[in-house]
Amino acid sequence: MSDALPPAPSPEGEAHNPSLSRRGLLAAGVVGATAAYGLSAGGAAARSLSPALRRALAAGTVSFGSNASDPVPKKAYENVFKAFTKKTGISVNVNTVDHNTFQEQINSYLQGRPQDVFTWFAGYRMQFFAQKGLLSPIDDVWTTLKPQFASAFQNASKGADGKYYFVPIYAYPWAVHYRKSVFKQNGYTIPKTWAQFIALCKKMKADGLTPIAFTDKDGWPAMGTFDIINMRINGYDFHVRLMAGKARWDGPQVRKVFNTWRQILPYTSSGALGLTWQEGAQQLLNKEAGMYMLGTFVGQQFTGADAKDLDFFAYPAINPKWGQDSIDAPIDGFCMARKGSNSKEAKELLRFLGSAAAENIYLASDPNNVGANKNANKSRYTATQKKSALLIAKSKHIAQYLDRDTRPDFASTVMIPALQQFLNNPNDVNGLVKSIQKQKVAIFGS
Repeated sequence: MSDALPPAPSPEGEAHNPSLSRRGLLAAGVVGATAAYGLSAGGAAARSLSPALRRALAAGTVSFGSNASDPVPKKAYENVFKAFTKKTGISVNVNTVDHNTFQEQINSYLQGRPQDVFTWFAGYRMQFFAQKGLLSPIDDVWTTLKPQFASAFQNASKGADGKYYFVPIYAYPWAVHYRKSVFKQNGYTIPKTWAQFIALCKKMKADGLTPIAFTDKDGWPAMGTFDIINMRINGYDFHVRLMAGKARWDGPQVRKVFNTWRQILPYTSSGALGLTWQEGAQQLLNKEAGMYMLGTFVGQQFTGADAKDLDFFAYPAINPKWGQDSIDAPIDGFCMARKGSNSKEAKELLRFLGSAAAENIYLASDPNNVGANKNANKSRYTATQKKSALLIAKSKHIAQYLDRDTRPDFASTVMIPALQQFLNNPNDVNGLVKSIQKQKVAIFGS
């Protein structure tokens, strides 16, 4: 990982409620007047101020590190922070960093000068940094939140020591996206098996489409295809053992994953290693591609009638033993950095972010995910959200995604280049898996 740190905190968050931020108060002369007359926020004279200004004087500021660099989630968070500041008077100073850069530099970030609260992921990715002592436990925050979350979300928020380190906000499934109009126009049907999937790819190619939009410039998208083929062939338990370094990467199970993957490479986008996920979404949007395996956040690129035309289906079965019983459905949320302020304001923000109210505000602007809080308002769910919730509910096993289910150093330094090597040269599977296994031993110790 790079040793570079994300940019220093920006004053962006102060814009969430300028009238209540310290900058806004200074501009109005309130803080100066308070100091001049020896007033405190709880003093008699201060009580003559408006409730909003009294609350602002008593409140502090919390800093927030965000990986929500795409316009839709960035705007959704802005709306959440406005509501938080209005409710509490606490200013939120937001430092937004490019999503991939944030992930790649997280280790250095947490050891440097992190913000108080930051966006992160449930499961192993969170547990890894908790074990390294880079996160603060937030059991006191969960005293309030626990009744609001199902046990699956509670468990995904705990470290290996049983303490809470994470607050969820939403989850989203990975599935095969397509445009209903394209399927209807060409008479395509949803494939349930691998044979049907290959036959559909051949038909789409004959019809002049790129059957599967596929991109991997940023390194992580290919992990989704590896994950699902692995779980379809070898089952969820093998996925867990493989990610934990307890199964061999050079064994027949992993070789079969790559050799099966090879069968669909001729039907994927050309130049995938130079394309971002957004460019893959544009291929689907423009009806140049027939399908796209990605998280439901792909909907961020669709609006209006195009959004209503977007649909998805579960990845087809390969091994009848496992069928379609597993999916990747990552849980996104927030952690508190050990090197942050660990302030009461930071914990107040975490409590709010875990609330149904915050989720409702967020999902109103980014309706591509499903709320984690069981009290979130589902009556306003779009057809995609309802279908996402159903897919998650009926799946027997939920994985958190390759780079969240394994050590971050293994994911970034071994698996990203290995998968890109495979995409560049899919004919040397044996050499590839031997190399991965050797590096795995060096990192995991066995």
